[in-house]
Formats: sequence, C-alpha cells, structure tokens
Amino acid sequence: MTRTLLFAMTMSALIVGCSKPKPPEKERPVEPQATQLRDAINAPLEKAKNVQKELQEANERERAAIDAQESDGT
Repeated sequence: MTRTLLFAMTMSALIVGCSKPKPPEKERPVEPQATQLRDAINAPLEKAKNVQKELQEANERERAAIDAQESDGT
C-alpha cells in the first residue's frame, strides 16, 4: 500500500510538473521612456536636415538662373 501511495504521489507530481505552461497575460506595448531626451537630441538634427534641404534648393535655383543667363547670352 505504501508503494502504491508513493507511486501515485510521484506520478501526480510529474503530471503537474509536465503540464503545459500557462499562456502569458495580454502583452501590452512598452511605454516610451526618455522621450524628452530623445526629442532634445533629435531637434537640432531635424533643424540641420531642414537647413541642408533649403541650401540644396537654393543651389538648384542659382544653377538654373545661371544656366538661363548663359543660354540667353549666346
């Protein structure tokens, strides 16, 4: 009887230990952290990108004006 009880307890422990794990609770998105620091770093970079874009556009306008004057002068 003792062996039967010991066997039953061992088997029940194995069954409980080998059962499927519970699925995780609903995953929620991670809340953004340190957004102020990121924004403070990105602000000058965005400003520089905008300035570079404006300079390229001004350069293109200047080249177009020069090309127009050269074609009118000949």
